[in-house]
Amino acid sequence: MIKFHTMPLGALQANCYIAEAEGGQCLIFDPGGEPDRLIAQLQSMDLQPVAVYLTHAHFDHIGGVDGVRRAYGVPVHLHQEEEDWLGDPMLNGSGRWPDLGTIGIAGPEKIISGEEERTEGPFRFRILHVPGHSPGSVAFHFPDEGVAVGGDALFKGSIGRTDLPGGDHETLLRSIHDKLLTLPGDTVILPGHGGPAVIEDEAMSNPFLNGFG
Repeated sequence: MIKFHTMPLGALQANCYIAEAEGGQCLIFDPGGEPDRLIAQLQSMDLQPVAVYLTHAHFDHIGGVDGVRRAYGVPVHLHQEEEDWLGDPMLNGSGRWPDLGTIGIAGPEKIISGEEERTEGPFRFRILHVPGHSPGSVAFHFPDEGVAVGGDALFKGSIGRTDLPGGDHETLLRSIHDKLLTLPGDTVILPGHGGPAVIEDEAMSNPFLNGFG
């Protein structure tokens, strides 16, 4: 069974998730900043990353990418719609808020080009394309654990903003309706900010989804 650990990182406290398997291998989702603190945590837990996966390439989710990449030599996976965003501060948003630190780093080693099942060592998950917050936003669904790492698409009682480059409100609502709300109702969504949400709860009570579809 995979265990998920949450570390809010960086100025905006974006949630980084560590997916831990028996034996000490782990996946890192959205290392958004403070790479030294994240690496120290991995060392204290005696974990060895095998890959970094990004739900999307906004600056608050990518600030620690290079630190982890240098420390462990692991590939970074990102959707093809945002392949150029890691190196472009105006696309990843850091150029709009330079006081928080401008980010321009090397692109991903691995490209996510479609929805598919993935196996990384002991990890089995499905990649879901959920555009709207950004064009390359994805979620990572772990069916055996009943968990989805959802990025900034769906929050407890809210949804992601759509006023950044490539964002679109109607697209986001459609993505949530078609890709996330169709997951089993007891699926736990691990969002990019804040605490976890449960699919059936959001379907019934999230005011942003009321009446859509």
